[in-house]
Order: sequence, then structure tokens, then C-alpha cells
Amino acid sequence: MSSAPQNRAPSPDFLAEVLAHIEAHLLEPLSVASLAEVAGLSTYHFARSFTARLGESVMGYVRARRLDVAAFRLSSAAPPALIDLAFDCGFESQEAFTRAFKRQFAMPPGQFKRHAMNQPKEQAMSAPLIEPRVEQLAGRTHREAFTIAGVRAVFDDQNKSGIPALWPRLVKSLPLAGQVDPRTYGVCWSADPKEGSINYMAGVEVKGDAALPPGFEKLDIAARDYVVFRISLDGGPLHPQIQAAMPEIWGKRVPQSGLKLARAPDFELYPANFDPMKKGYLDIYLPVE
Repeated sequence: MSSAPQNRAPSPDFLAEVLAHIEAHLLEPLSVASLAEVAGLSTYHFARSFTARLGESVMGYVRARRLDVAAFRLSSAAPPALIDLAFDCGFESQEAFTRAFKRQFAMPPGQFKRHAMNQPKEQAMSAPLIEPRVEQLAGRTHREAFTIAGVRAVFDDQNKSGIPALWPRLVKSLPLAGQVDPRTYGVCWSADPKEGSINYMAGVEVKGDAALPPGFEKLDIAARDYVVFRISLDGGPLHPQIQAAMPEIWGKRVPQSGLKLARAPDFELYPANFDPMKKGYLDIYLPVE
């Protein structure tokens, strides 16, 4: 995993610098790690912050911008061959390019013709439909080393809507042998820094070596300090409220705080007797150095 450069701090608004760099080098090789260096952040926290601000993954944004360029070129008087356009835009094959183009523009490139836009679309952040209620708890919270057991999967920009499906698999197996208390955890850590994918585990804290249900795993988390953000919930659907709070936390509170985040798992902590359909709260723990 690439770490942030040591000779400079991230800019107050790293996003503008990163977007300008993407535009200047759009058809050149780009990666999450190289763009994290531009931002002055670790690869993991850059990817999380970028997604919170723009609503899509780093490489998802890059691919979308490259497809914008492809659409613009296809609308020209002398459009290039599709295979050449595919390679220019960083796709490994014409077939992969065609699939991606159709997903973005609802038609394959051969049919796009004059329906293409006259200029690349603007990438704008849309305001969340739900007003997030986020509070940063005072000071830092220290956690000694602990172990989470639960169900894990890898998610990216294409399948992240599947995260809530892990929770019923966990809940129906509770309590686990060796479970410490009724609180539940949603733990995130990097899976593939190049693509910005993450591991997500829905689990509980456990001790000892008791056997786990089939498909369950353990994750050891080292002792460290955390800054904690509390999300107050209004009793409505849970997932949209979390989605609305993430841009507030990662896109505003963290950049403005000057915190130096550690390259370690962060997690959601749900209190005992948590009911997603009642008013309550959950805490987001971000590791700090």
C-alpha cells in the first residue's frame, strides 16, 4: 500500500488538485496510489475521502471521464476506430470498452453517433437527500487490541449496495461462542489499493478459540487511538442515513480537522440492543496516529 509523501501535508482541499491532475493526465496511466500521492494522503484514506466527496470510487470517476472523452470523439466528423479508442481510454479490449460505454450512455458506441454530448459532462456533487446529524465526540478514544468475528466480503463501486446483505447472515448466527458483548461492528479495510476496493466485515467482538459458523472469519485489530463521530438516527431506513453522513465525515470533518489518520481498519460500532428502525445512534471510529 502506498503511503502519503512525507515532505508535505495534504492541501486544505485536496480534491481540486486531484481533479486537475486527472484532467491533465486523463489518457495516461493513473492509479489510486499515484493520485493519493498528489493528494498527500495514504492510499486507503484518499480512496475513502474521494468516494465520500464525489459519490463514486477514484477509478470509477477516471473511467467515467475517459468515456466522456470517447463520446466526444465519437461525435466528431471523423471518429476513430473503436479498437483504437478503447486502447486510448485505457481499456484492455474493445469488448470491455463497449460494455462500459453502454452502461454509461445506455447505448453501445456504434449507435452513439450524434447522440453523444457536445462536451464532457461536468462531475458535480449532489447534496444528500437526507440531512446528516453528525457530532465529533471530544478527545480521542483508546482501544486495546481486540478480535472481531463475522462475515466478510470485498466491495467496490459496482457492488457496494450489497453491504447491508451481510448483516442478516451475522444476526441469525448470534450469539457466537466467545462473544464479548451484544455490540456489533461494521469493519472496513483496504482490499485492492489500485482499484480502491474494500473489505467489509459485519461482526462482533470475541475472545478465545471457539469454532465459528461456516463462512465466518476472524480479524485481529491492534491497540490504537481513534477519533469518534456519532451519527444520530431518526428511526427511518438506516442505510440512507449512513450514506448521507459519510460525505459529512470523510469529505468535511476529517479534512478540516487536520487529523493524521492511520493506515488501519476503521469501524462502525452499534450499541447493544440497537434497532435500525428506532431513533438511536451509531459511532464511527477512525484510527489516528
